[in-house]
Amino acid sequence: MHLHILGVCGTFMGGIAAIAREAGHRVTGCDANVYPPMSDQLRALGIDLIEGFGADQMALKPDLFVIGNVVTRGNALMEAILDAGAVYTSGPQWLGENVLRNPARARHVLAVAGTHGKTTTTSMLAWILDQAGLQPGFLVGGVPLNFGISARLGEGSTFVIEADEYDTAFFDKRSKFVHYRPRTAILNNLEFDHADIFADLAAIETQFHHLVRTVPASGRLVVNAREAALDRVLARGCWSELQRFGARKEEPGALRARGEPHAFDVLRGSLKIARVDWQQLGEHNQLNALAAIAAAEHVGVPPEQAAAALAGFTNVRRRLELRGEVRGIKVYDDFAHHPTAMRTTLNGLRRKSGLARMLVVFEPRTNTMKRGEMKALLPWALEEADLSFCLQGNYGWSAAEALAPLGAQAVVADTVDALVAAIVQAARPGDQVLVMSNGGFGGIHDKLLAALSR
Repeated sequence: MHLHILGVCGTFMGGIAAIAREAGHRVTGCDANVYPPMSDQLRALGIDLIEGFGADQMALKPDLFVIGNVVTRGNALMEAILDAGAVYTSGPQWLGENVLRNPARARHVLAVAGTHGKTTTTSMLAWILDQAGLQPGFLVGGVPLNFGISARLGEGSTFVIEADEYDTAFFDKRSKFVHYRPRTAILNNLEFDHADIFADLAAIETQFHHLVRTVPASGRLVVNAREAALDRVLARGCWSELQRFGARKEEPGALRARGEPHAFDVLRGSLKIARVDWQQLGEHNQLNALAAIAAAEHVGVPPEQAAAALAGFTNVRRRLELRGEVRGIKVYDDFAHHPTAMRTTLNGLRRKSGLARMLVVFEPRTNTMKRGEMKALLPWALEEADLSFCLQGNYGWSAAEALAPLGAQAVVADTVDALVAAIVQAARPGDQVLVMSNGGFGGIHDKLLAALSR
């Protein structure tokens, strides 16, 4: 079958393309911007890519168009598809029907949901199952460094998927994860986000409730014990085995950690069942590890074996990734973009770097941040930084006003080049510069390293 994928360079749709190609389909794709690393990954798989969404792509005559949620009405190719009455579906629906629930090959689906940590936890879980010899398939919203690819079909009976609550497509406004029908589901955390599609936190809780409804009675829900929003979700109905994790004190049956994030015992109640010694930073990664261990146990991997696998886990690209060091100044890249994730990432770097100065560089790039929904939380998110540098975009609100509580510790600039100049002027040997964005940020990492070297 020939699939033509619209929005193919997004991490999720690129993963769909890779899996479809591995499954033996002919795959082509298009996107507004065909850019690496996804474009390189797809071309290496023999997938032809087209820049733009021109209606002339109808001449490819694929058997099926697979539509990413970046595509809207008014898109020239989408309008041509609709006018022609051509067959189309969404990426999550195609995956659910053709891979996760393929009658010729039953899969135990393990889905990882939550506002933060989905990509990292999905990667941890896939790595644990891989090291246990289960040969899992996976689809991750990033590139796990242990695998070097974001998706694979896998030879085994398990499939690990990052379960995003964002909407499926312009014609299907349900969350992506309702298509996956997991047997094991991690509910990692839950906060308000995606203000462009959800009115409030209660609306997101409803979608998580829909996910819980799809897990069978013989399935397992792995749930963060610290999240009141998840308690409210479960209060609306829970029909599956419940494994809680992250309790701050002893709780019968729940998994918790004892020790520092880089070296800790895993306890079930008061009983030690494993120990994790690894290179990851922050309490958030400690919680991610507990979730992955609990989910892996549901498919037969003992906690002790899972913990041993995590010693070799090397995280995901763009998660506190060191991009370079110039004159003793280290420049890190991180995907954090929600205030809670920003604060958590800063805390992790602070624990690693000790007394070294931390310079934080960020852009409010998500739809939620651009709308100003979380601008009041920015001073709280950045308070551990010694200096903060923010790009002022066309947001409709003033970043300088939002960061005013930080006083002289905050610098706002209108362009990436101006931001780089300000950082270079302030930076000194020994500093840690942390760049946080869920986009390319105008190539600021390379520009900053080049400017520092001059």
